[in-house]
Amino acid sequence: MAGLLLAAGGGRRLGGRPKALLDHRGRPLVEHAARALRDGGCDPVHIVLGAAADSVRARAELSAYGTSDNPDWAQGMGSSLRVGLAALADSGADAVVVSLVDQPGIGAAAVARVLAAYEGRGSLASAAYDGRRGHPALFGADRWPAIAASAQGDRGARAYLQEHADALTLVECADIAEPYDIDTPEDLHRLE
Repeated sequence: MAGLLLAAGGGRRLGGRPKALLDHRGRPLVEHAARALRDGGCDPVHIVLGAAADSVRARAELSAYGTSDNPDWAQGMGSSLRVGLAALADSGADAVVVSLVDQPGIGAAAVARVLAAYEGRGSLASAAYDGRRGHPALFGADRWPAIAASAQGDRGARAYLQEHADALTLVECADIAEPYDIDTPEDLHRLE
């Protein structure tokens, strides 16, 4: 079970501060998000970088993970999802758990719970918070080509998940995780 961390955004609403480099517990946020995937049971873990990729590599300890650069990161999350799925295509993974760098309230426990929903290479599962779909999401490897083809703009896999809602397993995680995003300066208080 692979892990895929989307960490390419430029933090436009944060005044151009890339979210991957935000400090959380004394280290860059990207380290915490990647560790949550690994500690939740994902191996390998792959990180898609974009904005300030060289600075992220210089500041963050990422040697335990694979990384790819998304040259089209400014086009939105969809392009990063495509880059990440392509990077994992030959990994032999049966599924991938996709997580976002800007959600520090989602840790290894939620990753492990979503991973437990795996039933085969056609699996499709997502964390839910009080019944509402959120992250992380699990995509069986047989679904990767169609998900990549539908990933556009800042919607990532949203359209695919909506079209395949009947096949989607929602995994309630509100008791073990908080799905808030770090999007604006007003959200920075959530970092420690």
